[in-house]
Amino acid sequence: METVRVRRAGRAGFLVLNRPRALNALDHGMIRRLHAALDAWERDPAVAAVVVTGEGERGLCAGGDIRNMHADAVAAGGAASRDFFRDEYRLNARVARYPKPYVALMDGIVMGGGVGISAHGGVRVVTERTALAMPETTIGFVPDVGGTYLLSRMPGETGTHLALTSARIGAGDAIAGGLADHFVPSSRLPALVAALADGEPGAAVAAVAEPAPPGELAAHRAWIDACYAADTVEEIVARLRDAGVPAAKEAAGLLAERSPTALKVTLRALRRARRLGSLEAVLDQEYRVSCASLSSPDLVEGIRAQVIDKDRAPRWSPPSLAAVAEADVERFFAPLGERELGLAPGAAAG
Repeated sequence: METVRVRRAGRAGFLVLNRPRALNALDHGMIRRLHAALDAWERDPAVAAVVVTGEGERGLCAGGDIRNMHADAVAAGGAASRDFFRDEYRLNARVARYPKPYVALMDGIVMGGGVGISAHGGVRVVTERTALAMPETTIGFVPDVGGTYLLSRMPGETGTHLALTSARIGAGDAIAGGLADHFVPSSRLPALVAALADGEPGAAVAAVAEPAPPGELAAHRAWIDACYAADTVEEIVARLRDAGVPAAKEAAGLLAERSPTALKVTLRALRRARRLGSLEAVLDQEYRVSCASLSSPDLVEGIRAQVIDKDRAPRWSPPSLAAVAEADVERFFAPLGERELGLAPGAAAG
């Protein structure tokens, strides 16, 4: 089976993620195939636009194949996963800088790596079925694929809330947060796909787009901004518990279930991402963090609990926020020397 179907229709090139039983989760072969198609179409004057979709009714992409990551981390110390991250993050940067219109149809579930191949694009379409999230802290990991770049630039502290809690958002919040551009009812997607073959995404989308339904985050901005502006995760949790708002208390409960180390590293990564400037510089940072995560006990334990054994009872190490030392956090940001990703200008070659 072709895990990415590459086809031409009219003046558009179509990339269809084709692992519907795995919610189109990305493996290394899929990343390589996406790279190859983008390389070929960039040089092909007959291709005016690129369109990315997902096979099946459930979603565009649920993220990277974390079962593979778990097996690799346990058996080989994460060597294959480091190579996967390297190519995946380069793809994310490529999407953001692609010289031709890059259209992502973000219908259904769009999470983790699915965000990386869509939300960096130039034309991002969501539907009433869109469920977008960066769920990494649930498995003891940290938002990657340029996620900390996107989340750190959302209004107020809404991105911090989403990053730490792994909460899902719909179409309205995705557009308001700068993660998507256009709302198209899912019933109109077949017509949109047909029209995109003309190679003029702007006109094609305009013909079927509608005003997005209102999001939910705006109504919660007061407590989100006040609570998540704190400098530490401990203070964020305290503010959430004391806010006197049921939704804030619920968020505090979610944080209590997440990996303490992942929460602290995520907050540090987000704050640093705001200052780094470019997507490439943030991806370089995320590569350091992701490589360090492969040797963290929480990533293996989190995937075990959520995906392998499915007992939903991870045993985090350290088990509490208070037990996570500053050195435990800083090691995730340590330079990699010759192994750096090296996307940012002036960075070490990757």
